[in-house]
Amino acid sequence: MFTNKDLFKTFQAQTFPYPSCLEIKSAKGSYIIDINNKKYLDFVAGVSANTLGHSNPIINNAVKNQLEKYSHVMVYGEYIQSPQYKLAKLLADNLPDKLNTTYFVNSGAEAIEGAIKLAKRATGRSEIISCKGSYHGSTHGALSIMGNEEQKTNYRPLLPDCNTIEYNSEESLEKITNKTAAVVIEIVQGGTGFITSKNNFLQKVRQKCNNTETLLIFDEIQTCYGRLGTLFGFEQYNVVPDVLCIAKGMGAGMPIGAFISSWNMMNLLTYEPKLGHITTFGGHPVNCAASLACLQHLLTSNIIREVKIKEELFRTHLSHPKIKEIRGKGLILSIELGDEKLTKKVVEKSLDNGLILFYFLFTKTSFRITPPLTISDKEIIKGCKIIIDLLDEKS
Repeated sequence: MFTNKDLFKTFQAQTFPYPSCLEIKSAKGSYIIDINNKKYLDFVAGVSANTLGHSNPIINNAVKNQLEKYSHVMVYGEYIQSPQYKLAKLLADNLPDKLNTTYFVNSGAEAIEGAIKLAKRATGRSEIISCKGSYHGSTHGALSIMGNEEQKTNYRPLLPDCNTIEYNSEESLEKITNKTAAVVIEIVQGGTGFITSKNNFLQKVRQKCNNTETLLIFDEIQTCYGRLGTLFGFEQYNVVPDVLCIAKGMGAGMPIGAFISSWNMMNLLTYEPKLGHITTFGGHPVNCAASLACLQHLLTSNIIREVKIKEELFRTHLSHPKIKEIRGKGLILSIELGDEKLTKKVVEKSLDNGLILFYFLFTKTSFRITPPLTISDKEIIKGCKIIIDLLDEKS
C-alpha cells in the first residue's frame, strides 16, 4: 500500500534527490502547518513568492470574487478582461513612462523568454549577454543565459550567441558591443547568494547599453513588489531598463509573470509575424485579480516602508561569530557561514525546530531568508533565535 510519500516520490516528477518531504496540511500568515499539526515559521515564502503571507484574506477574497465571475475564457490578448487591464494600468501608473505596456505570462521564466524574443525583434541582433552566476529560469532560452555551466552541460546545444560578463566588473562591460541585442541582469543576483550591485555597476551597464544601442533587461523576478523596500528594486539605483521582467511576489502566491516595456516596443510582437508571442494561460484572470489586490494593498499600506526596518531587525538579531556576512538588502537576505557542512546543519535542524530556511542554487555555504513582507517583528526575533541557538551548538 502506498504512503503519501510513496505517491509523491513515485508518481510526481522530482527535481532534487533529497526533498524535505514536508507534508502540508494548511498555511496561514507566516506559518505552514504539516499533517501532524506542527507549525513552521516560514522564512522562505515559497522562494520570495508569498508577498502577503499564506492564505491572506485580501488575496483569497480577490480570487474567490473572480472565480464567481469567470476563470479562463480565451487565450491571452483576444478578449477584454478587467483583471488584466486594471493590473496593467496600475503597473503603468507606478512605473516610469517608458515602461507603460505589460504582457502577462505564467512565470518568471516565460517573462525572460518573451523579453529575449522582444530584444531580438527590436534590434535585429542575436547576441544576448547575461552575468556569470546568474539565474533566469530553466526553460530553454532562460537556461541558455544562465551563468552556471553545470546546470547547462547536459542540455546543450542551447541558444547560440549567448555570452556572459562578470557581475560588478566594469572591465567586463567591454564585451557589450553594437552586436549585442540585450543585456539581461538581475538587480540582486539570486542563485549566487544575493549579490548586490557595487560601485554604480548598474548605472555603468545602462550607459554602455546606451552607447551601443543595446536593450537593458532587468530581471526583477525575485525582487518585485516591495522586497527590497521599494516597489521595484531598480528604483533604488536611479536606472531605468528598456524591459522589466517580474513574477514570483507579484502573484502573492498565485502563478503569474510579466515582461514590461514601451507601447512601441511591445507592439513589435503584434506584427511580422502576428502573434509574435502566444500564451494560453498568461494573464489568467484569477491570477491577475490576485496580483492586482496585492499591488493595491502594498500601495495603500505601510508594508513596503517597513521592509528596511525589518531588515535591520534581522541584521541585529543575527549577530554571531559563525555568521561571516549578511548579503542582500530588504527582505532578501543571504546568511553566509563559509561552511557547507554548517549551512546544511542549520537548514535541516531549523526545520526540526519549526523554522523553514532554504538553500541557494550556486553556493553551498549560505542560506536564504526571504519571508513574507508581512512577517511581524516578534516572528523575526523568534526565527533568528532558532538560528542563533543552532549556531551556538557544538558540532
